[in-house]
Amino acid sequence: MSSIIFKQYNQGQICMFPVSLDDKIPLDAPVRLVNQIVDKLDIRKVIKTYKGGGTSSYHPRMMLKLVLYAYLNNIYSCRKIEKQNLENIHYMWLSGQQEPDHNTINRFRSTHLKNTINQIFTQVAIMLVEMGYLSLDVVYTDGTKMESRANRYTFVWRKTVEKNKAKLEAKILKVLEQIDDGIAQDNQSDDEPPTPIDSKELQKRIAEINRENLSKEDKKAVKILEEKHLPKLQEYEDHLKTLGKRNSYSKTDKSATFMRMKDDHMKNGQLKPAYNVQVGTENQFFTHFDFFHNPTDFLTFIPFNNGFKERYNKMPKKEVADAGYGSEENYEFMKNNGIEAFVKYPLFHAEQKKKYKNNVFLAQNLCYNADEDYFVCPMGQHMKKIENSTRKTENGYISNITIYEAQNCNECQLKSLCYKHEDNRRIEINHKLNQYRQKARELLNSKEGRFHRRQRPIEPESVFGQTKANKHYYRFRHFGRDKVKMDFAIFAIAFNIGKMYNKIQNTPKNHRKPPVFTEKVFFFVLVVKLCEIKNRKLESFAKFSKIAA
Repeated sequence: MSSIIFKQYNQGQICMFPVSLDDKIPLDAPVRLVNQIVDKLDIRKVIKTYKGGGTSSYHPRMMLKLVLYAYLNNIYSCRKIEKQNLENIHYMWLSGQQEPDHNTINRFRSTHLKNTINQIFTQVAIMLVEMGYLSLDVVYTDGTKMESRANRYTFVWRKTVEKNKAKLEAKILKVLEQIDDGIAQDNQSDDEPPTPIDSKELQKRIAEINRENLSKEDKKAVKILEEKHLPKLQEYEDHLKTLGKRNSYSKTDKSATFMRMKDDHMKNGQLKPAYNVQVGTENQFFTHFDFFHNPTDFLTFIPFNNGFKERYNKMPKKEVADAGYGSEENYEFMKNNGIEAFVKYPLFHAEQKKKYKNNVFLAQNLCYNADEDYFVCPMGQHMKKIENSTRKTENGYISNITIYEAQNCNECQLKSLCYKHEDNRRIEINHKLNQYRQKARELLNSKEGRFHRRQRPIEPESVFGQTKANKHYYRFRHFGRDKVKMDFAIFAIAFNIGKMYNKIQNTPKNHRKPPVFTEKVFFFVLVVKLCEIKNRKLESFAKFSKIAA
């Protein structure tokens, strides 16, 4: 039997030359891609956030590499990042074996990246354009509700605040009446309407009353006003100020609004403090993102696209979205900005079914005479225009509605099938919206439209799935919209780098493009900055590509 031989093992062995960490990192490791990308980024805005003086600081480029690589590996806690940097050779190589603690990492993230990470995200997106992964011409838009870190039970509701405020105002008026009407209103003529009660007006009235000689009962009533009712009234006013146009908010995160969540642990659609996260994707990369208070998508579309224009100084050429965005206001916005609207509307899928097409009683299926402006009902009766009306959205957009009415429905044999009201049938028609829907219908049913309809679930829906299920980023870890947006921007950059790495690995080596800023990209960044300074707008990417070439 041959003797067993083991390799020499000595924990106290001393090497003549130290081992380089670089030799231990594979050449195609994702950490090298993170390192290469961050080395090419312009981080002057991050550097400006440092005040200087005192002890030396860790270099922001190293800290950015550390944070991005941690997010790429689904590590979002500063304590866990600190631990990885002490134990994981990849993090040691990135940091140059420096050891920032979790407080330093958190301070860098929440202070130095809070107002600068958005610009870094844009730089990475421009890099992806240069590499051919993005064009920024087509944007697949969708939204998801993501839960806030806030306490789920510290809520404030608008209806409750308004109801309690009205009750309190009635109590205050009653107390004022008990004192002396002449004292309360001696600066007000009899013909003048009573001044609305708010905290400032109540303070003014209390000051006026205190200048008079009051009885013991009146002094007690004034004390109740000053110590009990006035602070409560100020509290209700603060609630309404924080609410703005919202119906609710959380006391622990005042930027979060209570929304009905689909994926809650009780599986019954509970209301939770959350943000409506709107994202734009292309080729499953993040191209833009924003956060909104309102739970519906109709009102987010225009500010979201304005944010896209502010980021890239151009509007997308084509928008692809689901029926949650198909409103007259949004269609008009796309038309005015030269955007092709591959955007569905609420009845788009219903219109494709035979049951809908064969229903002759639907207003959308009635025959319309455009020359004489009337509709023809299934019995051949003319439904003529009787009046015009308007409707106003929460954004202030006004839609024009035309109302048509039949002449005599009482003796109609099809009345029971047509509608159930006793009077003649009326229909409300928005002609402008119908024109926009017809244009969208043509685009969506075209060859290109069918491609975008197939691609839309693959684009933002899969990105949301990867974000929440694979990356475990399903609840925010910060309070306040600014910090939430900062954290999501870091995640989006790391997500894009991870997607870039996967695509590079799946590309044959002889066809790979190096992920670096070329002169063309630097030229583009320079032009964008000059346009920001001079308040000009870029007309198109093609124009500046030709100049750069």
